[in-house]
Amino acid sequence: MISKMKKSNRIDLHTHTTASDGTLSPAKLARLAAKEGLVAFAVTDHDTVAGVTSAMAEGARRGVDVITGVEISLDYKGPKVDGRSAWMHLLVYHLPLGGPLAKKLGELQQWRAERNVRIIAKLCDMGLNMTLDEVAAASGGGQIGRPHFAKVMLDKGYVETRQEAFDRYLTKDAPAYEDKRRLSPDDAISRARAEGAVPVIAHPYSLGLEGDALRENIAHWRDQGLCGLEVIYPEHGPELREKLTALADDLGLIITGGSDFHGDNKPDIELGRGRNGNVTVPASVLLDIRARVS
Repeated sequence: MISKMKKSNRIDLHTHTTASDGTLSPAKLARLAAKEGLVAFAVTDHDTVAGVTSAMAEGARRGVDVITGVEISLDYKGPKVDGRSAWMHLLVYHLPLGGPLAKKLGELQQWRAERNVRIIAKLCDMGLNMTLDEVAAASGGGQIGRPHFAKVMLDKGYVETRQEAFDRYLTKDAPAYEDKRRLSPDDAISRARAEGAVPVIAHPYSLGLEGDALRENIAHWRDQGLCGLEVIYPEHGPELREKLTALADDLGLIITGGSDFHGDNKPDIELGRGRNGNVTVPASVLLDIRARVS
């Protein structure tokens, strides 16, 4: 439900907590949202809904609406973007927490746990000695992700910055990278719609597509049930936002936005504001999303 407008008319539909690779617990994120005067925010942790319930409980206490959500990493083969392979993430809003898709994501988490063991083995083979227990401690008890490996590497002096850890060891095609088991775009979108949830492509710039190729792919995914595009995003400049808005309008898709807040793991990104205030998402977007819930 949407609360009465208070303090501001801003929302943030792309945030992460310690349930995946953020540095704030779900409850602390809700308290920060209230402090920042947000009307509502969505918890969209990577491939898990584990943090949603706690955020909703604290949000209710603080007078901030919390939208159930998740950001799903998809099996997508696209062109290179700035020298790295393109990627595709799907934001899903109003996902039933106990439904089939949430359960499927739980199965994929087991594969992720096995992947973490392989990453540790690769790093140790390269002389970067660390244990999975150390990485788990860096995660604060949440889902272990690459930022937590980077933190341990930084703490041990193997790298000078977290970005260096990614660039040298952890990013796709780097020597310690291990892929995740993923759903295909068509499968994830159709599963979300089957449960009445609202699937939206996260940060479309990451697809590495332009012109006719972008339009054709987005139109295909729309036919599978895609509902929208995340247009308002820190990495999207004014020209790209204009193009994506025109494409969404032409294809009958809604426009959403968010900061992709991760706390200290993305220190230049502020909740509800993005980078240097370049993200402002009006609360009216919630009505557009609600209209697509089936």
